[in-house]
Amino acid sequence: MIAFPNAKLNIGLNVVSLRPDGFRNLESCFYPVQWCDALEIVPADQTSFSLSGIPVPGQSDTNLCLKAYHLLQADYNLPPVHMHLHKHIPIGAGMGGGSADAAFALKLLNDLFKLNLTADILEEYARKLGSDCAFFIQNKPVYATERGDVFSPLSLDLTGFHCVVVYPEIHITTAEAYGLVKAQAPGYSLYEVLQTPINNWKAFIKNDFEQALFPKYPELGQIKSSLYEQGALFASMTGSGSAVFGIFEKDFSTELAFPAAYRVWKGLL
Repeated sequence: MIAFPNAKLNIGLNVVSLRPDGFRNLESCFYPVQWCDALEIVPADQTSFSLSGIPVPGQSDTNLCLKAYHLLQADYNLPPVHMHLHKHIPIGAGMGGGSADAAFALKLLNDLFKLNLTADILEEYARKLGSDCAFFIQNKPVYATERGDVFSPLSLDLTGFHCVVVYPEIHITTAEAYGLVKAQAPGYSLYEVLQTPINNWKAFIKNDFEQALFPKYPELGQIKSSLYEQGALFASMTGSGSAVFGIFEKDFSTELAFPAAYRVWKGLL
């Protein structure tokens, strides 16, 4: 069986406060975007895992897809499988690619072995793998709070708007980003602003990691400014960086200019 784990955007990201468990309380809108990896899982004589595409740091036996298999295998005595991941979503870009791979692995295994696990149960397994993972089980826009793994419904539909995501080949680890950001109470209600027309967002919605990371990586601020100069209705860094996205009108057709070394994804939301 094969699936295509997709990335996500953070539309707004407030780092609100420190938690007793060492994590931060967050507020954000998670929105799926169709920049995808490819994941195949097939029955095998022994469990194995392979990679292609973008190199993934670390040992393959620590990959989240394999961890997802072992998590279910411990409870449901799954037979061996071979898993192959073709990596296309940039690493360290703040787009949740690794989390998506893990969540889609859970869903594929659920389908392959007819475990009949509900979305709620799959989300609980996904939370054990990482804060962002649970979002990709249902994979629809949500308002995320606490560690980014508690979801509220959000009536936000950007269907038909154009999206441009720019990745300047800068890998920012989660540890680096959180080591620089300061928790602070937001001066506005992100949930309420998201209910207003997109033209209002620029004045209110922010990503707290921009203040922490733009001085160290000025290219990121330059990309955001360039997206606005080229017509974006709203532009922001996503997650803890380093990808920056812009949302453009439904009739947008202009070619955007960015350095050839940057990776640029364009598509409809």
